[in-house]
Amino acid sequence: MNETENSFLHRNKLGLGYLNQANKWFLPIMEKLQPKLKKRNQPLVLGISGSQGSGKSALADYLCTVAASQFNINALSTSIDDFYHTKNKRNQLGQEIHPLLVTRGVPGTHDIELAMRILDGLVDGSEDVLVPRFDKTIDDRCNTNEFIRVSKPLDLIVLEGWCLGAKAQKRAELEVDINNLEREFDPNFIWRKYVNNCIAEPYQKLFNYIDRWIMLRAPSFDQVLIWRLEQEQKLMERHLESGIEMAHEIMSPLEINSFVQHYQRVTEFILGDLPTRVHHLYQLDKDRIVVKYSQPLSEI
Repeated sequence: MNETENSFLHRNKLGLGYLNQANKWFLPIMEKLQPKLKKRNQPLVLGISGSQGSGKSALADYLCTVAASQFNINALSTSIDDFYHTKNKRNQLGQEIHPLLVTRGVPGTHDIELAMRILDGLVDGSEDVLVPRFDKTIDDRCNTNEFIRVSKPLDLIVLEGWCLGAKAQKRAELEVDINNLEREFDPNFIWRKYVNNCIAEPYQKLFNYIDRWIMLRAPSFDQVLIWRLEQEQKLMERHLESGIEMAHEIMSPLEINSFVQHYQRVTEFILGDLPTRVHHLYQLDKDRIVVKYSQPLSEI
């Protein structure tokens, strides 16, 4: 194992087994893209959709690491999470529209206009671009001095996010409660309709930037809850390593369960609806091992 691979595994807290799987299933994506990227006059945008804890961030990092180290491709990884509205803005949305919008995550809690401006700048490549970062330990956008400066043209942009590719639901579907959160805190469907309207228009504009689609498909929503518990533990471990005091305590299983209910409706809809609309579909088992691969859409 070389230094680049070791560094990748360390920052993602992964074992060697991840590289074995990634080289088998994901490396071929870069092998196929490499000759196409060199012929393009602007970067290709590769979207990775997957539920919380499915491994999107690790995959995005892997693809960008391989792109640079093996193919001499200038790549950048970013996440829709980095475009969350600030805490102040979400508090404002909570007061003006619905209290559930204070909690980051669902469509409507991202600054889509900012995301599109940043992507426009990255695709154009003629000027430096500051790509924002979001710190989940303080539940707020990082200071500008922590943003990522991109100073040279890119060949590849990897955008990952749990709700990438989501479609709006029908009104009748929205009016059926799917969990206690909706039943107790959104009895008049105000929150879920706002989220759905955001998906229907501004989010589709963002998704239109994506040229190629990858989906990491979880086995079920129940598994997403388990993965989210693991995510919180990793978040705590990373912060302890940094030596910086945590801005909040680690969430308990009950708090995680409540938090994930915000995501349930859109997550379950994506699990059933998106698989036929991606170029690379990876079905995962409970250990995030790829158990089936298909290509619903052909690459042109």
